[in-house]
Amino acid sequence: MSTSTTLGTNRVSKREFVQRFARRGGISVHAAQTAYNAMIDELLDLVSQGNTVTLTNFGKFYPQTHKGHRVQFSKDEGSGEVTDYTVLKFSATREVNRRVKVNDD
Repeated sequence: MSTSTTLGTNRVSKREFVQRFARRGGISVHAAQTAYNAMIDELLDLVSQGNTVTLTNFGKFYPQTHKGHRVQFSKDEGSGEVTDYTVLKFSATREVNRRVKVNDD
């Protein structure tokens, strides 16, 4: 697996992920790319509508809303206001967390 190292973490590109996914599934890269895009688009559409998406034996994706707040940029730039915003959150199942083993060399 070719990975790039940034700030001490290994990263896998979307292209490489799709290629590995295709190889593991015994499908073409084109089919894997189509499936990947469809899955991500559907997941984001559902969560954007306020839904929680639970993938059995994997975890759940859900929207989390944060309240707006005042921010101070610097003494010269003054302060501003951040409005309420929503982020995508993910919570892995206990089984998934047990499978994640990172080798610290």
